Amino acid sequence: MKKIVLSLSGVVLAAALCAPASPAAAGTPDASGGMVELLAPPATRALPQTPAQEEIGKTQGRPLPAPELLQPTLDAALPGYRPDRRLHLKGTFEVAASDVLPDLVRRWIAGFAHYYPHVHIVLRPPFAGSLGAVALANGKLDAVFVSRELRPGDIAAFKAKYGYPPLSVPVSGGSYRQFGFLDSVVFAVNKDNPVEQLSFDQLDRVLSSSHARGGDAITTWGQLGLTGEWAARPIHIYGIKPWNGFEEFVRQRVLSAGGKRGQWRDGVSFAKTVFPIAEEVANDPDGIGYTGMAFVDAPVKLVALQAKASGPAIAPTYENVASARYPLSRLIYFNVNRKPGKPLAPAFRQFLLYVLSRQDQQNVLNQAIYLPLRAGQVEQSRSLIEP
Repeated sequence: MKKIVLSLSGVVLAAALCAPASPAAAGTPDASGGMVELLAPPATRALPQTPAQEEIGKTQGRPLPAPELLQPTLDAALPGYRPDRRLHLKGTFEVAASDVLPDLVRRWIAGFAHYYPHVHIVLRPPFAGSLGAVALANGKLDAVFVSRELRPGDIAAFKAKYGYPPLSVPVSGGSYRQFGFLDSVVFAVNKDNPVEQLSFDQLDRVLSSSHARGGDAITTWGQLGLTGEWAARPIHIYGIKPWNGFEEFVRQRVLSAGGKRGQWRDGVSFAKTVFPIAEEVANDPDGIGYTGMAFVDAPVKLVALQAKASGPAIAPTYENVASARYPLSRLIYFNVNRKPGKPLAPAFRQFLLYVLSRQDQQNVLNQAIYLPLRAGQVEQSRSLIEP
């Protein structure tokens, strides 16, 4: 086996060029047909926000990071936006956003105003997705942009009042590795661990007590296909204490299936925040944990993930996240009160059609922080808009 090591912005990509292996042993093919592993951490360590920084974020929005060096191209299949000239839309709408979204939301609002200047979408502080979700449930806002899935408690509070959940429409991809700006989620193992890929079915059996995807509990590395000295070694799990945006995302995407909400197994080493996870896994030869790409600040190996049993395993490379092939790429949501079976307010319908278009996904690309949606994602989001 020949291995090529490439360094890019402090992250080392190791591409092992080899003959095709069996599905059980194969990692993720790169463009050359080899294997891709991320072996080294970013150069700097992310630090938690101070209380003062959090307050500034609520009033002004979090300062934007340096633009991502890598940039995708827009999906050529994205639909263009054509305003409905028969509509004479007007009105004022109050919206809120997470503290990492004001700049992007303002770009969207300004672009839409060129088509419908009499529709005034007003974005005001405080900038915090959780506060906005509460205000939406209380009827004090018309919509809220949130840089993650809504909290289960927020959805429950909304349903208790209205009898149905809020409509959540993905409107942008998250970032690849920007600290605080919805970075992609990765599963890390110790750098000496031979495992190269894991399926969601396997992860559910490792991480959960509910096993919504079927099968019995997996507690040793041998049960994941490792042999020799690794066969009997126990699996040590590192996660983030519920509730947390990273934790909820993994719970929804990996542990939940068939309408059943996944539950964590006993024995998980829960940290209060995401910050120590990579280091804990780096220090434990038997460890596995999930973290954000921006928090890979210790020498761990990131494994390729297989969302469907019949599908390929995909490594968390920039290309795979930007193309939405990687199954733990994240999304930004527009949340609004719409009764099932009823149409959206015409102004919001047109606004979302604009955001979910080639013209406005270009705004996402221009900002160079988040990743624009692909055509298939836009198609799914547009299907949510119609009653």
